[in-house]
Amino acid sequence: MAKGDNLSISATPIIHTAIIRRVKALISVSDKSHLIDFAQRLQQHHFEFIASGGTARALQAADIPVITVEQMTGSPEILDGRVKTLHPAVHAGILARDTDQDRVDLGRVGAEMIDLVVANLYPFQKTVAQKYVTLADAIENIDIGGVALIRAAAKNYARVAVICDPADYERVLHDLDTLGHISLELREVLAFKAFAHTAAYDSAIRDYLTGVSATLGKGNGQNRTQTLTLHRVQELRYGENPHQSATLFSFNSNSDGPLGGRFLQGKELSYNNLLDLDAAWRAAKQFEPPTVVIVKHLSPCGIASAVDLATAYRAAFACDTVSAFGGVIATNRTVDVAMVHAMGDIFVECIAAPGFSDEALGLLAKRKNCRLVEMPAKKNGKANAHDEHEYRSITGGMLRQTIDKGDPALTEWKVVSKAQPSTDQLQALKFAWVCVQHVKSNAIVLATGGNVCATVGIGAGQPNRVDSVRIAAGHAGANAKGAVLASDAFFPFPDGVQAGIDAGVTAIVQPGGSVRDAEAIAAADAAGVVMIFTNTRHFRH
Repeated sequence: MAKGDNLSISATPIIHTAIIRRVKALISVSDKSHLIDFAQRLQQHHFEFIASGGTARALQAADIPVITVEQMTGSPEILDGRVKTLHPAVHAGILARDTDQDRVDLGRVGAEMIDLVVANLYPFQKTVAQKYVTLADAIENIDIGGVALIRAAAKNYARVAVICDPADYERVLHDLDTLGHISLELREVLAFKAFAHTAAYDSAIRDYLTGVSATLGKGNGQNRTQTLTLHRVQELRYGENPHQSATLFSFNSNSDGPLGGRFLQGKELSYNNLLDLDAAWRAAKQFEPPTVVIVKHLSPCGIASAVDLATAYRAAFACDTVSAFGGVIATNRTVDVAMVHAMGDIFVECIAAPGFSDEALGLLAKRKNCRLVEMPAKKNGKANAHDEHEYRSITGGMLRQTIDKGDPALTEWKVVSKAQPSTDQLQALKFAWVCVQHVKSNAIVLATGGNVCATVGIGAGQPNRVDSVRIAAGHAGANAKGAVLASDAFFPFPDGVQAGIDAGVTAIVQPGGSVRDAEAIAAADAAGVVMIFTNTRHFRH
């Protein structure tokens, strides 16, 4: 742009291929996908290229003329590439405004205006996701120069365009092809995206180093300031109710499916579907044997473990055949054709599983309204920091807690009754204890053991525990006789224990800790019922 051409950014293009000064693009990218094609098309719009290190070599290999950063600055890369673009000639060219004074300053340092910055960052997130990454490897993958380039260009979007994502190459080329310049509107959008990109990058670094610090015992892993970076996956049709809007976000920038899984079939998942799927999947993956979990309105209505999914499904469904209609199912094994046949023609909203056999997919394809989500296998590498915590919004803030993954290490169960548990009772109690952790408080689970471990009655979400026992017993009916009972928290009064005994349970597992524990134990002893204290509570509000 010639001296004196001070143009209004609100009305006149800044980056324009018709101007006398050749426009310059500085390119420094870790992700080189589609780079050559992009650069070749930029050449058609009279761009000149400045590039660093491997980017310059990639362009030269494609016979694209390029000035290296070293040639432009007269300063070589140093410190094994840690310092390449951190130079006044580079950043002055990016940050210079379209004013006479800034042009004078550019002349003082021998710099020229740079109009387009194409930069993306060292793959820090991908590096730290690897199983055996070292702290030294992670540190070396913290980008410095690239972040500085992106932020400088984004700050000066009034004159400069910045691209930090190859997915935006076509948007820029469309403007150049149709307008002859990169519009202010697009430069603004790209700048905002760039700041979000560097913010997410810094958050990933902070999360990783916070986790390392906690692992090494150098802190509790907490910060006074918590930054959550969320990546939009999709707009939902509506929220909990049709008059509410809703959006699905992911902590993972690479996630394009619900719960980090892959959407295979069916109409779009709703807000409520996603909540139910999350509840079902969390429960299913906590069991070792083949297990089926059926969830309705955020609480299980049937859980069973067996030698195969078909058997487990039939037992889980039998727990509450009414509530299972229109429910969500999760399994911890690949869904096979036998399980699909076991389901019969009952209406199911969604199924989440680690996989689906080809035969099962063929049958389920006939159920057009049944959504299928293939969930990722357990990670062998290090978990993302957000895999360890869950967040809930409250008015004016958020709550964060570590995820309840079961009893802490070294938890000891204590038999407090005169009666001692048999092997079969203990198996059923352990199964029921895992189940009750996924039921909404106040939570009561009645279950049976043997070759098939299954819930036979579930009471959830009641303001008082005795009502939950009565609801669970009511669902179980005759199946309550000989079953075991699990309670997610202690019984504040012996009436809940007595309600379970009256229904026919033979063993009870609960945390204990009530001032009336002695009365609860006395009720169990009077009926010859086993009672075990875990000293661990599992509320789920």
